[in-house]
Amino acid sequence: MQAIFNNIKGDRTIWAIVTLLAVISFLPVYSASTNLVYVVGNGTTLGHLIKHGGLLAVGFGIIYGVHKIPYRYFKGLSILALPLVLGLLAYTLAQGTTIGGANASRWIRIPFVGVSFQTSTLAAIVLLLNVARYLSRIRNEKPRFKDSILPLWMPVFLVLGLILPANFSTTAILFVMVLMVCFLGGYPIKYLLGILGAGLVVFAMFVLTAKAFPGVFPNRVDTWISRIESFTGDNEDASDNYQIEKAKIAIAQGGIVGMGAGKSVMKNFLPQSSSDFIFAIIVEEYGLAGGLVLVFLYLLLLFRIVVVAHKADSVYGKLAVAAVGLPIVFQAFVNMAVAVELFPVTGQTLPLISSGGTSIWMTCVALGVILSVSAKRQESLEQEEEMNEKESNPIAVLSE
Repeated sequence: MQAIFNNIKGDRTIWAIVTLLAVISFLPVYSASTNLVYVVGNGTTLGHLIKHGGLLAVGFGIIYGVHKIPYRYFKGLSILALPLVLGLLAYTLAQGTTIGGANASRWIRIPFVGVSFQTSTLAAIVLLLNVARYLSRIRNEKPRFKDSILPLWMPVFLVLGLILPANFSTTAILFVMVLMVCFLGGYPIKYLLGILGAGLVVFAMFVLTAKAFPGVFPNRVDTWISRIESFTGDNEDASDNYQIEKAKIAIAQGGIVGMGAGKSVMKNFLPQSSSDFIFAIIVEEYGLAGGLVLVFLYLLLLFRIVVVAHKADSVYGKLAVAAVGLPIVFQAFVNMAVAVELFPVTGQTLPLISSGGTSIWMTCVALGVILSVSAKRQESLEQEEEMNEKESNPIAVLSE
């Protein structure tokens, strides 16, 4: 065990937060899985618990493996992986499978493993690392918009364009994250405003095209409109409104300390109780206190991400940490906001808490990148301390 701890590098607080979130996730996932077993008729509660534990174990293996890679290699890896994710997105859009009634164009099934993979989550990490790479390269230059179209914005709009037909919420979140990273990287605000306007125009054209030719993207635009109308109260019959109402009932029943572990009632009525709406189940079972603990942990994770970014020893390190770290916390608060009806239903999971392999694994990849940057900083400090010791003790240097 001591050997394992000695090989773990990077920010120890982030390691602790991630471990704590993973441990916390077991009881809510086990409790909410009864909906899948007794209502949907899918597997056993113990089977879902073992599967979740296995996914988390693989996830921690991913964190460990990625954090051992010097982060400078992610520059080249993001370039090499970009054509791959574009191909995967196109393939997914063309032949995706239906997962529990969810949209068929989001997922592909990994052969021989029995795990479904949402390619947009991998594409998001690759794209954001590619954006960080480009911004770090032009950091000391005065960028011109026309020079950034091909290396920066072409990949962005290709990836977003392939995700949009199946998953508007992921597209919107990723677009916001790209703009945020560009802002942090010093990209001119006037160009960002132009890109924002262009993005809105492209989206409007997509909606009009989908409305004019409904057979091209069946039901997608109607689903988005239904969710927005449900959120604004203009569509009382929407199925998403049903989910929100059950989530609010669950939160109201939780009170201050909750109904107790495993005693949730609404988990039997929420279709996505172990994934999209697991926060509502946590509050129902553990009350406002449990919900606030989760909020505190994600805020602490955000604080440590900012600290790691601030202490990174290169511009690319700073931007890479912000690029892959901020979406984790942003997604967490979007998930919580949906449960309390501050946002329309988005289908975003609660990182490291919700069940689901793709979300867990891609979150772990992002955390591995952050810890790789932190480990490099830690290594540099250790080398500086060693040099200082040698300078302060010349006799020991001569004896070597």
